[in-house]
Amino acid sequence: MSEENQKKPVSAQEAKESREKTDEGFVHRVRLAGVIVDGKLTISQALAEIRGVGDRVSKSLIPHIKGEKSRKIGSLNEKEIAEIEELIENINKKLPAWMINRRIDPETGENNHMVGPELDMSQRSDINIMKKMKSYKGVRHSLNLPVRGQRTRSTFRHGSTIGVSRKKTTTKTA
Repeated sequence: MSEENQKKPVSAQEAKESREKTDEGFVHRVRLAGVIVDGKLTISQALAEIRGVGDRVSKSLIPHIKGEKSRKIGSLNEKEIAEIEELIENINKKLPAWMINRRIDPETGENNHMVGPELDMSQRSDINIMKKMKSYKGVRHSLNLPVRGQRTRSTFRHGSTIGVSRKKTTTKTA
């Protein structure tokens, strides 16, 4: 056998250097709008991972992104990621009002699109306001019952159920 066909044992240092050369410029974990996203996802898939940005909204944002749309999020540089984060912050200016998740905000009267933790905070405060007003939805939320008219006879049961208990029947033998 010639020396070219023989496999040489590769040291850990050499393996690490070869990985760095192949992964040059690729980031496996990307922080995007406060969420850590897998770098192997496409741009629209990565946007859909963010709370408050679903699949439909992410696909609607793709035309507003400059550059190649089918790239992986891990191959983008910091400047492109900053542009995407700025786009996420200004969703309400790029999309029509019917796609925004907080139309006519009760406090400000404006159309806003909330993303991440601020979406959770606003949802929680809305539920607390309904509870204080003692509206039907607020009462249902406070009792941990379904809010939107579902049946409760067999579902939404809490705790263990016993079911029907029958008496044991004994047979008399003659």
